[in-house]
Amino acid sequence: MNLDETLNRSLDEESEEPHCAPDGVADIDRENWNDPFQVANYAMDIFNYLKTRERLFPIDDYLQRLNDISAWMRSLLVDWMVEVQESFELNHETLYLAVKLVDLFLTRSTKMKPAREPLTKEELQLLGASALFIASKFDERIPPTVDDFLYICDGAYTLAQLLKMEITILRVVDFDLGIPLSYSFLRRYARCARVSMPTLTLARFVLEQCLLEYGLVAHSDSKMAAAALYIALRIKSLGSWTPALQYYTGYSLEEILPVALAQNAALHKKPKSAISTVRNKYSHTTFFEVAKLPLVADCDLAASPAPRPS
Repeated sequence: MNLDETLNRSLDEESEEPHCAPDGVADIDRENWNDPFQVANYAMDIFNYLKTRERLFPIDDYLQRLNDISAWMRSLLVDWMVEVQESFELNHETLYLAVKLVDLFLTRSTKMKPAREPLTKEELQLLGASALFIASKFDERIPPTVDDFLYICDGAYTLAQLLKMEITILRVVDFDLGIPLSYSFLRRYARCARVSMPTLTLARFVLEQCLLEYGLVAHSDSKMAAAALYIALRIKSLGSWTPALQYYTGYSLEEILPVALAQNAALHKKPKSAISTVRNKYSHTTFFEVAKLPLVADCDLAASPAPRPS
C-alpha cells in the first residue's frame, strides 16, 4: 500500500460516524460531515471533553476569604473589562477567559498554602488588566500591546507591576488556559437548536450580563450557556426545551431551570448607571437591541409549553 492509499484509508476511518442522534432529533453534525471547517466528526467529542474539564476549574465563594473586596467591586471590574473588550474590539472569548482567570485566581490564591498576601482593592484593576492581557495573547490574532493595557489603566500601574501580576496569575492557574467557556458552549447549543442570529444575540446578552453576578460564578459554564439559551427562547416565545437541546447539551429542563431562574433574577435587577456597559452594548442596533426586549417572569420560565419539533 502506497502513501496515498494509506492516507485515504485513514481519512475514511476517521469519517466513520461515532455518534448517532436519537430518533426525532436532527443530527446537526451529520449534516455537515463533509465540511472540514465544521469539524463535524469531532464536534461531539470536543464538547463532551470540555464538559469533563469543567470540574478542574471550580470557583467557590472566595470573597468570604477577602476582607478588602466586595461583590460590588467585582461587578465594577467586570463591567470595566467589558468596556475594554469593546474599545479594543477583542473577541468575546477573550473577555470570558479573562473574567474566568480573575475568578479562578481569587479562588485559588486565597486557598494556597502557605497563604499568599491577599489582593487589595487597589490591585483589583491590575488583576483585570493582566487577565485581559493574558487572554488576548491566548485568543487574539493581533493582541493589544502591553502599553495599551497600561494606558487603559490611566497610568495607575507600572510595566513591572503588570508583568509581575501576569506571571503570578499564570503560576496560580498552573499555566492551564484551556478553560471551558460558557460562550463557546452557547455557540454550539444555538447552532444545534438552529436559532436565528437575533435569538443567539439575546442569549449572549443574558450570558454576558450574568458575568457581572458574583452569585453565579460557581455554576458550570455549560449549564450557564444552556440556561441562557433557554431564557432567550422563552423571551422570544420560541417554545421550550426540545429533545434536540437535551441531547446536545446533556441537560434536562429540570437541571437547568434553577440556573435559569437565577439568571432571570439578575436580568430583572434595576439597572445601575455605574454598571451599565453590557446593557448599553446590547441596546445598539448592531446587537439587534436585544437588551430592550421585555423580560419573562419566573412563572413563565417554569411553565412548560408544547415544545417545537426538533
